[in-house]
Amino acid sequence: MNKSCILFCNCGAGVISPEKSEQIKSVVELLDADLYQLHDFCGIVINRKDFVKAIDQQYSRKIMIACYPRAIKNMLAQNDLELSGLEVMNFKELSVTDIASKLRTDFSIAEGNSKTETVESGLDVPAWYPVVDQPLCIDCGKCFKFCLFGVYTFENKQLKVVKPLSCKNNCPACGRNCPTSAIIFPRLKENSVLAGAEPRTEVKSKGLAADINMISTLNQRSALRRNIFKAGLMEQAEVERRKALEELKTAPPGLPKGEEKEKL
Repeated sequence: MNKSCILFCNCGAGVISPEKSEQIKSVVELLDADLYQLHDFCGIVINRKDFVKAIDQQYSRKIMIACYPRAIKNMLAQNDLELSGLEVMNFKELSVTDIASKLRTDFSIAEGNSKTETVESGLDVPAWYPVVDQPLCIDCGKCFKFCLFGVYTFENKQLKVVKPLSCKNNCPACGRNCPTSAIIFPRLKENSVLAGAEPRTEVKSKGLAADINMISTLNQRSALRRNIFKAGLMEQAEVERRKALEELKTAPPGLPKGEEKEKL
């Protein structure tokens, strides 16, 4: 159980280029660790829970090369899974050189020959697969009310993602409407809070000598900027929602509502 494993997500949404993906694979194959190439993790946590549970039991050290750590952590929690002690390296922000250096230096993975296994999810996952960051979620129900495709349930003031694969491609309206930035779209190509980056924290006083008036002024200005920015997001969310509604109305007869989605 002391063996290390590296879980490399070959994201089906193409959030990194095929060239970078091949370069990462070439680096990892030269290391003394079991390599699992995942096609892809969004589908695996739904359809291959057996694999995730086996990895958790088999390895004491699990390193994942994927998107934002916040997205991966909440994706596991949303599907009642755990990878204890998991370390995530974000291939959207780290270069191939950075990844290679961290594996050898920070994680002390020696050179060698990796045992490689490819793991398929068996699912066709749409790009707009939503994940809820539960510690940030305040169960306000706004996303449930916004969604036209039955992705969420909101019972007893508790929000749950029940049909992530029914999410409409190019409709992040619920995420833009979320007051706490709790909704993540891991397959979104941009680098943003909506894709899983950590939300910015409030300015806080860190000492008795801090200028309280200055802090208060900065917080007020920050709040004003956030309100203006949020108003813009709300307007954009409404536009995206109306577009999705129009497309839903013109869906081919017989296609179940909530399951009409574009494929990658």
